[in-house]
Amino acid sequence: MKKTAGVIFRTLILLLVGVTFGLWISRNNTDRGLGFSFSGSDKLSQVLNLVGQNYVDSVNVDSIEGASINELLQNLDPHSLYLPPQQAQSINERLEGGFNGIGIEYQLLRDTLIITQVYAGGPAARAGLLAGSKVINVDHKKFSGTKLTADRVNNAFRGQKDATLVMDVANANGTGTIPYVMKRSRVDISSVNAAYMANANTGYIKISKFAATTDVDFRTALNKLKTNGMSKLVLDLRGNGGGYLSAATSMADEFLGKGKLIVYTKGIHEPRTDYFATDSGAFQQGKVTLLIDEYSASASEILAGALQDLDRATIVGRRSFGKGLVQQQFPFGDGSAVNLTVARYYTPSGRSIQKSYKGGLSSYRNELAQRMRKGELFSEQSNLNDTVFKGSSYHTTGGRKVYSGGGIMPDVFVPADTTQNTQVLQNLSELQLFSAYVIDRMLPLLNKYSTGDDFIKHYSVSDDEFNNFIIYASQTLKEMDSRELRLSKDYIKSILKASAVRFKWGDNAFHEVLNGNDVAYKKALEQ
Repeated sequence: MKKTAGVIFRTLILLLVGVTFGLWISRNNTDRGLGFSFSGSDKLSQVLNLVGQNYVDSVNVDSIEGASINELLQNLDPHSLYLPPQQAQSINERLEGGFNGIGIEYQLLRDTLIITQVYAGGPAARAGLLAGSKVINVDHKKFSGTKLTADRVNNAFRGQKDATLVMDVANANGTGTIPYVMKRSRVDISSVNAAYMANANTGYIKISKFAATTDVDFRTALNKLKTNGMSKLVLDLRGNGGGYLSAATSMADEFLGKGKLIVYTKGIHEPRTDYFATDSGAFQQGKVTLLIDEYSASASEILAGALQDLDRATIVGRRSFGKGLVQQQFPFGDGSAVNLTVARYYTPSGRSIQKSYKGGLSSYRNELAQRMRKGELFSEQSNLNDTVFKGSSYHTTGGRKVYSGGGIMPDVFVPADTTQNTQVLQNLSELQLFSAYVIDRMLPLLNKYSTGDDFIKHYSVSDDEFNNFIIYASQTLKEMDSRELRLSKDYIKSILKASAVRFKWGDNAFHEVLNGNDVAYKKALEQ
């Protein structure tokens, strides 16, 4: 899938969280002591006390403290960092696989919250809420038209488990409002973005993150596809920024025989720890192809590296991010936390995947842009010519050469398609204009189709529909380059169709539409 498609929906949101917060791996334990204190006789504490008690102006000492800690950590490596309470909570919720709420996705349109997805089994689904509904009042107070923000929405809908929420809702095709009463409860967020049969014998599964529930989510999807005749699997890890180390090893275990080394970790204060496969894998025999790109990181690279080293899968795509440091989270009493690098991980052949950060934080963060400037995203040879890989070859169990020092190199290279990835397309995506157009203009059309398959097979975005969308979008996006619109026309049509099908039939249908024009996806099916 081209990278701009994910901008529209939570896929990219999850990706941005992963990149921003270091694409971190956790060991799922936090019982070790910090080994130091911010409240003793150390200089940092003394300076903070001096500032709080004597500085000429009023200052937020907590903010200064967090910035100071983060500056210290970032001088160690790019993935050790300080997380303020809200950020720590957000990351932990994402990787724990759920939160307390009512189970909806939404879009703010003309200062009104419109429900775009209702999670199966959640409080909203049990109450009968439908996609397209507009939330007018919350807890007997006006909600629509009150200058809504994402923070206000989260505060309104998330909260203590079993707490009651009352909403007055206008359904998409109705007049007046209907009251809904529900209790907040645990809402599970699956790690599986999509799982469907790509052809008669090949299944496709896309994993968005490596969370506490990922292996269970994956096994459930895998078993459904096996009952539909799957003997080959395409596993899509593109845009997957990582997550828990334990989730990556559990996933690898699904494909490997007993006793196979998956990964090992070690650091100055961490003795070498080996992670081996058991004999409980659900897909030890079928053919596997992994899709990766430059945004596949951390736990994604553990899985890809293990399956590549052991000749268990064919890796298709572009060089992965290059993050081979293991973080452990140490929480503070106020909800903030430190993610501290405690070890490096190594693939079964002994490869370290971590790219260099000797050039400093700014250089490290700009490394992906450098790849594009050097032409690496478009040429396989430019990857192998890179000094990162010179003299760093290793070998798989079957004797194939693989590389260390800067990510996982794919077995089958697929160049990035940037011809349609224009600025105007990114702007349309970031402003959520595709989904807004679906809500405002395409609901009557969707109602003419009984199934998502019917819609996918028989509906295509006409030139007239494309023009209507551009006119609609121009009310928000005032400047659109006509040349870029011509270049992106086909892709805009594809995203518009995918956005429409997702609204009514969900993520499987969304990814099926986008994958239909995806070169890397088609290449994976050929393996």
